[in-house]
Amino acid sequence: MKIAILDRDGTLNEWGAKGFIASPDEWVAVPSALEAVSRLNRAGWHVVVVTNQPGLGRGLFDVIELNAVHAKMQRELAAVGARVEAVFFCPHAPDEDCLCRKPGAALFEQIADRYGVQGQQIWAIGSGVEHLQAGTAVGAHLVFVESAARPAFCSDANLPEGSERYPDLEAVVNMLLPLGDGAAKGVDSEPANH
Repeated sequence: MKIAILDRDGTLNEWGAKGFIASPDEWVAVPSALEAVSRLNRAGWHVVVVTNQPGLGRGLFDVIELNAVHAKMQRELAAVGARVEAVFFCPHAPDEDCLCRKPGAALFEQIADRYGVQGQQIWAIGSGVEHLQAGTAVGAHLVFVESAARPAFCSDANLPEGSERYPDLEAVVNMLLPLGDGAAKGVDSEPANH
């Protein structure tokens, strides 16, 4: 089985002007990101999203608004023949000391358990260092996406050792699916059982 755990902001969508996305109108796809997900889907990959959403814990938006954002994301993915199978999110503010907020690995562990995969079958792909740090805890392959308009608080100074760097999700997928043949670097190329 092949599984990509994507960070949301800066990987699938542009960063919000305030550093977060509070409404569907603020969700704008990164050029070529949705098509990249479609290519992964066609090659038999499972694609899920893990995102910290501290705005929920801070009361900046509610879960209904967050669901509306993700509904827009799914509609735009579907329009290009792509899908994200699940969205896992941490609703806590940073000071709430939870285990699910990245760099904590609880959400990655839930995904590994749900899909029955080991760390080496997981590709953690994102524009946030915390995303890759969470991936490290489960032994995932680590890929940093150099989002063009990262907010100042998103430093890449603490990238985990062994992280690969690519300019965007399209470039990552070009690496994972060389020559468009569906074979993935470092991962079995058998189709996943559903």
